[in-house]
Order: sequence, then structure tokens, then C-alpha cells
Amino acid sequence: MTPPLRLLGDVAAGHRLDVLRYDVSATTVVLGALATRDWRPMHHDKDFARDRNGTRDIFLNTPNQAAWFERYLTDWSGPHGRLGTITFRMAGSVFPGDTMELSGVVEGTSVDAVGCGWATVAVGLSVDGDTKTTCRARLALPVSPDDNPWSRRAERWRPRPEDEVG
Repeated sequence: MTPPLRLLGDVAAGHRLDVLRYDVSATTVVLGALATRDWRPMHHDKDFARDRNGTRDIFLNTPNQAAWFERYLTDWSGPHGRLGTITFRMAGSVFPGDTMELSGVVEGTSVDAVGCGWATVAVGLSVDGDTKTTCRARLALPVSPDDNPWSRRAERWRPRPEDEVG
């Protein structure tokens, strides 16, 4: 099932994204590390993670968390939403047995000098109310039903905010 087309005019500052909850398993952690070719043992060897790193278990690696943020944002933005920039800061680890909760809020919207619509979204990843990672992303959203940010190339694709007009 294709999600509905989300237009820039459908969102405004303060718009809250639906919460995504996901039960993390050891498989979630290990497959994320394997997919990103991260062979460091703290992401697949519980004894190493506990005895050498001093953590309670293996934990999600950085690219795995980035992928969860990307999934969350693109599920929300719909088929024409396109990530421009994403930054995040990790403050704690996510372990097997945790339930990740991703929640977000639109901080603002704008249209750049070449007519591309943008939504800036703040996202938090928490476990049991404890924020583990914060994220800020800039997503291109269509400004009209016939606009598709994925068709923008070269001078029509400017994911950095320096040329916004409003």
C-alpha cells in the first residue's frame, strides 16, 4: 500500500508525527551491523560488549540508528518526500530488549529560491522516556500534486538552507 502524497501545505510548525515503537532484539542489532559492514564486536558479541566495553549488552551502531531515522521520516513524508540533510547526536545506547520510540515535530517549513518546498523536523529516539538520540532533518516535500522533489537535479536541488526565501 502506497502512503498518501504529503504536500508542504499539509504541514506547519508544531505538526506532530505519529510515534513509531519498535521492540529491539539481538537480531535487530546484529543485522544492522552486518548491513553496514560494521564488524566491531560490541555490535554482535555480548561478552565483548559487557566485559571489554562495560555495557550491558550489544547495542545499535550509528548507521543502524541513522537508518531508523530515515525510515521514520520517509514513512511520514510519503513517496515524494526526499531527505536533504540529517544530523543526529547520540547520548545513550539502544540494547536488545529495549523498545525504541521515535517521535517528531515539524519545526518549520519554507520554499527555497528554486521553488523546492522544505520541512525541518526534529526527531527524538527514546527508551522508557530516556532520550538516547536526537535528530534534525530537512526534507523536501512537494509544493503541489504535480511536483516531485525526486525529479530535481543540479541547480534545482539545493538541500542546504542558505537560499531560502520564506
